[in-house]
Amino acid sequence: MQISQLPYLDEHATTIAADVHDVWPVLVEAVGRAFSGAATTLYARAIGCADHAESGPRPLAEGSTLAGFRVAAAVPGAELALEGRHRFSSYALIFRLERLAPGRSRLIAESRAAFPGWSGGLYRLLVIGTGGHVVLLRHLLSGIRRRSEQPYPV
Repeated sequence: MQISQLPYLDEHATTIAADVHDVWPVLVEAVGRAFSGAATTLYARAIGCADHAESGPRPLAEGSTLAGFRVAAAVPGAELALEGRHRFSSYALIFRLERLAPGRSRLIAESRAAFPGWSGGLYRLLVIGTGGHVVLLRHLLSGIRRRSEQPYPV
């Protein structure tokens, strides 16, 4: 299923005191770190993710994979789109960077997903209904903001 066809879930944003080109490498590094490691890989395998291991170019580029995701688009300074699927869901996480003013940008994380069948509904309840998804996304965005605003990010 194409990203645009997936139902919209939510959107979270943060304003960052840094230019989009300074935020980009921090975003790519933070996303790569967030979806890597033994525990994430084990979870991705357990739920049957199509992509359950890291592969492809680094830093992340179109076609790179992470545990649970494939990079669908990587436009430096503008957009990082991840997509994935497993037995309970097809989903996407799209990060967009907007330049607000010199040295000031906005990072937006948009989530889309379909949860077919009763097992998909139960999975949605566990991931979305508990608020876990929101907590993790806000934590990721605030970390990117903090690191981007440091004098020498990444």
